Amino acid sequence: MIVEIKTSVADFRADRKWVTYRDFADRLYFAVPDHFPRALIPEECGLMVADPFGAALLRDGRATPLSPGRRRALTLRFARLAAARLRRHLDPEAHRLDGL
Repeated sequence: MIVEIKTSVADFRADRKWVTYRDFADRLYFAVPDHFPRALIPEECGLMVADPFGAALLRDGRATPLSPGRRRALTLRFARLAAARLRRHLDPEAHRLDGL
């Protein structure tokens, strides 16, 4: 699941990268402020309304399951990145030895 946060109509209209996010998640959601015109959010996308204290899910996004190959590739990429970050956190000097 990907949640794209849009703070204003101008933000929504200026940023169209979210269209490509559909290829990387089973569902795409928008989180917007309560005053945001909900009709702008595409029907196939989920919708959350948020304020500084929480959020409410108003509708689910359409399920668009990832292909098994893409899911595997994304999962492995995520795992490798997480392992590298953990290693740097636990042993900050280790990355200096990687190139040797």
